[in-house]
Amino acid sequence: MPASSRRALRTAALLAATAVIGAAAWNPPPASAAAHPHPRAIHGGTAAHPRLVVTHGGTAAHPAVYDGHGRTVAGITVEANHVIVEDYRVTRPEAPGIEITGRDITVRRNTVTSPHGGDGDGMRFFGDDLKIQRNTVRGTSNRYGHADCMQTFASDTPPSRHVLIEGNRCEHVDNMCVMAEGPDDGEGDGHGHTSDFLVRDNYCETRKASQALMFEDVQHVTIVGNTFAAPTDHAVGLAIHSTGAHVCGNRTNSRVRYEVGIDASSRPGYRGPKPGGAPWRRT
Repeated sequence: MPASSRRALRTAALLAATAVIGAAAWNPPPASAAAHPHPRAIHGGTAAHPRLVVTHGGTAAHPAVYDGHGRTVAGITVEANHVIVEDYRVTRPEAPGIEITGRDITVRRNTVTSPHGGDGDGMRFFGDDLKIQRNTVRGTSNRYGHADCMQTFASDTPPSRHVLIEGNRCEHVDNMCVMAEGPDDGEGDGHGHTSDFLVRDNYCETRKASQALMFEDVQHVTIVGNTFAAPTDHAVGLAIHSTGAHVCGNRTNSRVRYEVGIDASSRPGYRGPKPGGAPWRRT
């Protein structure tokens, strides 16, 4: 998605949030306590099921915990450090269903179903020391754009570093299960580096993309133990100086043509199965 379009979408979302920020603000509990918040309603929310917006975090020793205990919300936005968000149901949210920006954020055991609008993404993540674990994203649709299960980019947002994506399920996803773009991918802002991803033990079912995972200008990615359930052209794409990747121990659909597509700029430091050619950069 062009950087200008991303900026426009993000600006529109922030303006929508600002318009109602004074109407239903909520002050979270002390950082060391578990929180069961009454979030303020922003775009995509209703009085019955508002969007959870987290702007207060904790500390490294005592992160702020937001535990949904299975309750339904119309999306989750985290813009804070040292936060855990767990056990929410996110049903038909305005995309992205979950968006996190900050440092030391864990998102786990949440379910996102049928995000709509925007670019159609299930989750977006930006920042350092992020953990995305045991979530389910189901039913992203390309009718809204390029609807990935999870996406990060670095155009008007921080690059992402030290990211764990583990044990998640991406089911009936039109586009890619993980789309990660660094700041020097041609659309980014050129600031910082996107690096150090561990993508482990995830289930990926992409219906329309050429590859299940795509990395552009992302260094030091380890991809291990994942299940690629759909018959994509290839399972993993590495492009635009996505160097130092390690791919092993994954299970692929028998109709996947080859496991890894890689361009010449990404070959330094690569370890894994023999690539079958260059990746396709888009769907």
